[in-house]
Amino acid sequence: MEYSIGFQPLLPWAMVGLAGLLALGLGAATVYAGTRGKWLRLAALVLLAFALAGPSLVREERESLKTVIALVTDESESQTVGGREQQTAAARALLTQRLGDMAEFELRQVNVGPAYEGGDTDVSTALVTALQSALEDVAPARIGGAIMVTDGQVHDAVDGASDLLGGDYPIHALITGEADEFDRRIIIDEAPRFGIVGEDQQITYRVEDNGAGRTPGSEVIVSVTVGGELVSEEFAIAGETSTFFFEVPNAGRVIVEMEVEPIDGELTAVNNRAFVELDGIRENLRVLLVSGEPHAGERTWRNLLTSDASVDLVHFTILRPPQKQDGTPIEELSLIAFPTRELFVEKIEEFDLIIFDRYQRRGVLPGLYFTYMADYVRNGGAMLLATGPEFAGLRSIAATSLEEILPTLPNGDVSNEPYRATVTETGQRHPVTRDLDGANALGEEPEWGRWFRRVDAGPVEGDTLLSDGQDAPVLALRRVGEGRVGLFLSDHPWLWAREFDGGGPHVQLLRRVAHWLMQEPELDEEALTAEVDGSRLTVTRQTMGDDPGELAVTRPDGSTGTLELTQNDLGQWTATIDRPALGLWQFENGDLRALTHAGPVNAWEFADILSSESVLAPLIEARDGSVTRVAAGEGVDVPRIVPVRAGTRTSGNGWIGLERTEATRLVGLAQLPLFAGFLGLALVLAALSAVWYREGR
Repeated sequence: MEYSIGFQPLLPWAMVGLAGLLALGLGAATVYAGTRGKWLRLAALVLLAFALAGPSLVREERESLKTVIALVTDESESQTVGGREQQTAAARALLTQRLGDMAEFELRQVNVGPAYEGGDTDVSTALVTALQSALEDVAPARIGGAIMVTDGQVHDAVDGASDLLGGDYPIHALITGEADEFDRRIIIDEAPRFGIVGEDQQITYRVEDNGAGRTPGSEVIVSVTVGGELVSEEFAIAGETSTFFFEVPNAGRVIVEMEVEPIDGELTAVNNRAFVELDGIRENLRVLLVSGEPHAGERTWRNLLTSDASVDLVHFTILRPPQKQDGTPIEELSLIAFPTRELFVEKIEEFDLIIFDRYQRRGVLPGLYFTYMADYVRNGGAMLLATGPEFAGLRSIAATSLEEILPTLPNGDVSNEPYRATVTETGQRHPVTRDLDGANALGEEPEWGRWFRRVDAGPVEGDTLLSDGQDAPVLALRRVGEGRVGLFLSDHPWLWAREFDGGGPHVQLLRRVAHWLMQEPELDEEALTAEVDGSRLTVTRQTMGDDPGELAVTRPDGSTGTLELTQNDLGQWTATIDRPALGLWQFENGDLRALTHAGPVNAWEFADILSSESVLAPLIEARDGSVTRVAAGEGVDVPRIVPVRAGTRTSGNGWIGLERTEATRLVGLAQLPLFAGFLGLALVLAALSAVWYREGR
């Protein structure tokens, strides 16, 4: 129990103070004047002023509180190498047991797991931040100290970390790992984030040999893979900067992996690999649009292509055939001559896509040019035919060398019955037409508007994505050699653009068709992709077939296994991995392969993986703690824990000290007013009576 005097004034403190001053003044005056009973008079006046302050005797009942000790355990990725995981577990078990046996201490365990939570922030070990969060609800007077079990690679132990924690308690670090460790690592100094497809880029890198007995200057071999394919083996000198040049192979994400040969006995080979992720960017796609005649749908194609900033469009419309003779001077037939030889012979390979919009043979292009176009497609080019009634006539473009590459051929008939273009079962699986806005479920009618013309055709060689709802093809795609061909058997997609009968997703459909023809990887029918989103890795298998089977996986540590794919849509199968290990993941299914990198590229966790006593030294010194290695042969050597008084020495040979605080908690309170009731009245009356008695004598 603790006793003290408390006050509950009967008047505001200002008035109580004023009364006290008046009492002292009057008392002093009587003393100065030498009045009989002057001391009694002074005592009575002071007693009256004291009574106005409302004094009371306070009795407090307090309960002693245990001292809070934090045990911070580093479970980051760098703690998984060189036997550190076992050392950490053994040290934590011993500390937990010893602290648990000390009745004066309350133990708070803080396990700092893998710092990777996804996103694009650097992965790091943040023990100081974790310690601050764990103790933020504890009064500083109750904290007796903290112990960190770590390899010493703590990335938030920076200047000012001690001030960030607050309080004045000691911090001790128990370091896992061996003092004689050595390691080789490769470091990326400079790397591009973007690159033009087909152009050279460069990566600047270094190989470093660190630790016991290692010196720079040795010659090493660095293997370089781009997109999973080995492209070069480079010779480099440890400790010196080297440069590697490579060509960006494709649009989209490109992963470049650089791996240096290991050395015997090094701590880990995890950081012998470094990665660069960059986005491959195509130069503007060159598209040639040839309109056979002016018609309502011509503007739809032009608007679509000119609205795409990545497309450079060359557009020609044939207003009149050359055989038409009406006396018009030749210089007035067109603004510029149609450079047929230049476009279809000399520079045809420069185009990414050629579109024939309602074109018919009327002598503008010689027949040999169509042979060149067929060869252009076989060699990797792309061609799209948007056809109308002219495709079924005698002058059809199908009656040329293009016949060999078209998905289907017209049978001479044209249907003018209204219908709604319907996504076929094949189209439900194909990335071009799957999930079109307003599309139909299998066997149902779509929500978009009707078309009114369709060219009848024979059997389709390739994929029919849209039909008239009665199995007659409307949109067909075909792969030919290394190139691709698309065929619209209707010239009415423009009705969707005009919002006729509710319209339809003309931009979405036409753009997807054009980009599939230009071999955008995201629209391939058979594809395997892997993406990391947050703390989840998702592998997607796009296929036109049935169950693609198991997925082979190679993990960052080199181990292999399989994953089961689950169908989540027609033509789409997925598998997920929660909280994937940091590093490069490789997946294979049949002939398809996908790569992705989990976590930030070249994370801090593996940048410098040697255990260190120096990183935490400034924090420990500011906190009057100690740094001790725990590795001892096959086991661990954990210092003794000694409770000490605040302000005394907190470490010594084989022991560490934790402060024992004197914090208490109030559990009971009682107050006895000194001038309340008869007791206060009796004291005041006694003082006044004594003054009267003394003055009366």
